[in-house]
Amino acid sequence: MSLTPFSSQLIADVGISLGDEGKGRLIPEIADELRGTSAPISVVLKVNGGANSGHTAGGIKLNLLPAGVVIKDVTHLCMGSGVVADPRKIWWEARPLEKKGYAILDRLLIDERTMVSDVTHRLLDLAWEDYRTHVLQEEPRGSTGRGITPAYLDEVGQWQITYTDFLGGPNYFARKLAQRADRACRTIQHVCRVSPSAWPEFFERLTAAELRANAEAIELGIFAREEFDFTRFRGPQPFTLNLDQLTAAYWQAGTALARNIGEVRELILREVAAGRTIVGEFGQAYWLDKRHGFSPNVTASHTYTPEFFESAGVPVQRIHTIGVAKAYDTKVGTHTFLTQMDDAHPLAALLKRLEFGTSTGRQRMVGWYDAVEKGDALRYGGFQDLMINKLDALTHAGAWNGELLICTAYEDAAGKRHAHVPRNEAVRKTLRPVYTRHPGWSEDISGVRTFGALPLNARRYVAAMMRSLLAVAYADGVRPTADKLPNLRYLGVGPEPSQIIKDIPATADLIKLG
Repeated sequence: MSLTPFSSQLIADVGISLGDEGKGRLIPEIADELRGTSAPISVVLKVNGGANSGHTAGGIKLNLLPAGVVIKDVTHLCMGSGVVADPRKIWWEARPLEKKGYAILDRLLIDERTMVSDVTHRLLDLAWEDYRTHVLQEEPRGSTGRGITPAYLDEVGQWQITYTDFLGGPNYFARKLAQRADRACRTIQHVCRVSPSAWPEFFERLTAAELRANAEAIELGIFAREEFDFTRFRGPQPFTLNLDQLTAAYWQAGTALARNIGEVRELILREVAAGRTIVGEFGQAYWLDKRHGFSPNVTASHTYTPEFFESAGVPVQRIHTIGVAKAYDTKVGTHTFLTQMDDAHPLAALLKRLEFGTSTGRQRMVGWYDAVEKGDALRYGGFQDLMINKLDALTHAGAWNGELLICTAYEDAAGKRHAHVPRNEAVRKTLRPVYTRHPGWSEDISGVRTFGALPLNARRYVAAMMRSLLAVAYADGVRPTADKLPNLRYLGVGPEPSQIIKDIPATADLIKLG
């Protein structure tokens, strides 16, 4: 099948599982497809989240900047008003990339209403984890420690500091930051009940994390080690901060970005009117949305297509959504993971060598492809196209030579089947997956570039993934006409940008494969 035209100049790049699907690699593919057309990509917009949403694009690992940085002919890299962004983190990502030849600051536009996150949010993040484990005696939530949830709490609590505050005088910013620091310290001491001995440990943990994350930049001489020393923000007594140091560091980082702060909404309206394409890059995925996922294993933002319009600040209109998934499932944290493989399974052993979080480096859990989650993302979230990554990782190797499983429904202890994901987490935890089984393949597919050249069993497995997803989405029996079915637009068979198959048959033909 030749690739069908996109149905809109606005494209949403979203995950349909629980994150880590490889959304970053989608954007260069879209750019290649539209290059030389009348509607090339001119804007890549980071829609939600902050430095907690790691993406890899063109071999470059990113946390805060949009993945469009690797596409030289994308004119604008934007952060929408739905993002929480630490200005120091922007510099820590941008300057090393500039050193490597990527133009960042000349293309970067941060919306005036993008929210400022800072050290206080990161301290609160650690404090709430401490509260869960030491006060509530619960398992840790598995936060990234980047301060994202506390930053969004400032938004809903009407305590925002936004990037427009860097465009005024220093006194107003200093006063707002001092109030934020006071609230954070009081919360950490009196609500989270952190012990005085743990307080200095928080600063040491943040220092260690950033020294590790920025080791290359230090080695290249771009930053001194002292840049990542968080202990300088600690006050003389427990639960106090050095406000002078904190204010100076953030005022300097924020005002240095003054020329990059402006109105994203006007830019997008102008680019759409000129006939160009805007891609919205989402962090996390459908099942981590704060409203649709399962607390506490959710993020603090909205992670699916409608948030494009809120973050960009433009009217709701036609948008083309591409859902991204893997050929198996992964999760990080303490999620209920119904399709999780036993760690002793030979495929699990292979996959866990590949699966580490881009933002945190944490080991991901691995499991079988869950068509129920992905089918519900289609049914209730909607997408026009699909990208499936890492099909190559399922190839027989070593002790792994068995069948592949696809979860097509859930079942309770009485044998009752659930065709959709229950909205009640207490119910969901009691269910077990119902699987179909599919033969695997032993041929190396990493060099394959056409769908027809894949081994028959690989083609059949791809067809089964799509067929199962559609069966969930349209479980009521009402299915769109063939031309309205979402198509598998891209199929990843390796980590390199070139390892993509693009000639997959139209879905109506694909699902007929036995």
